[in-house]
Amino acid sequence: MRILVLGAGKMGSFFVDLLSFEHETAVYDVNPKRLRFMYNTQRFTQLEEIDAFKPELVINAVTLKYTLSVFEEVLPHLTPDCIISDIASVKTGLHEFYEKCGQRYVSTHPMFGPTFANLGKLAEENAIIINEGDYMGRIFFRDLYSRLGLHICEYTFDEHDETVAYSLSIPFVSTFTFAAVMKHQDAPGTTFKRHLAIARGVLSEDDTLLREILFNPRTGRQVEKIRTELKELLEIIDRRDEDGLNAYLCRIRKNIK
Repeated sequence: MRILVLGAGKMGSFFVDLLSFEHETAVYDVNPKRLRFMYNTQRFTQLEEIDAFKPELVINAVTLKYTLSVFEEVLPHLTPDCIISDIASVKTGLHEFYEKCGQRYVSTHPMFGPTFANLGKLAEENAIIINEGDYMGRIFFRDLYSRLGLHICEYTFDEHDETVAYSLSIPFVSTFTFAAVMKHQDAPGTTFKRHLAIARGVLSEDDTLLREILFNPRTGRQVEKIRTELKELLEIIDRRDEDGLNAYLCRIRKNIK
């Protein structure tokens, strides 16, 4: 299959490396410096180069801020039977775009990223495949993710957004809270250092991604749960309530079994 990857960032590079030995691949990026270390693949910096390549599948791996605009730029250079796809963490606007664009499409979300995941060892990671769109496109990504050993779930666009509101907004907001109150430590403990590493990783993410996660209409309900839990914990602390604390710890430990 001829596969075009849009964007030569970490995830774009990952997909090129993954696919280039079994498929004819190309990668498009407007910044030629980002293509310097892309091997075993064709490298495009001009949209016109896509015309001659005639991709059968396009994987959009640009940052979230540019996902839709890059699709708009590339569409005129694709054949009618080309399947377009995204790997975006947030699907805001994508379903509507796909339904209007006239192309076959598939949408997936590898639930791992270059910030924390070991891209060479993914057996404990997850992936979501949206169960709307092109059947053959879904089969392609199911086979690809299965060979990586990923645990695969199929959701609708709405179900995906509900899952992301929980699985991303809660850890992200918890991390923001840690970063907001932290101060420099000359001799930090192990737990502090681990939280600090997570905070640095999360806050290095693209601001557009963070904004879309927080502004997901479902996020507010999840963040409200954090406020409720903090209120209860603060009351226990103020009362120095040992029995209350024991009961609280017993309850939350059950949540992480």
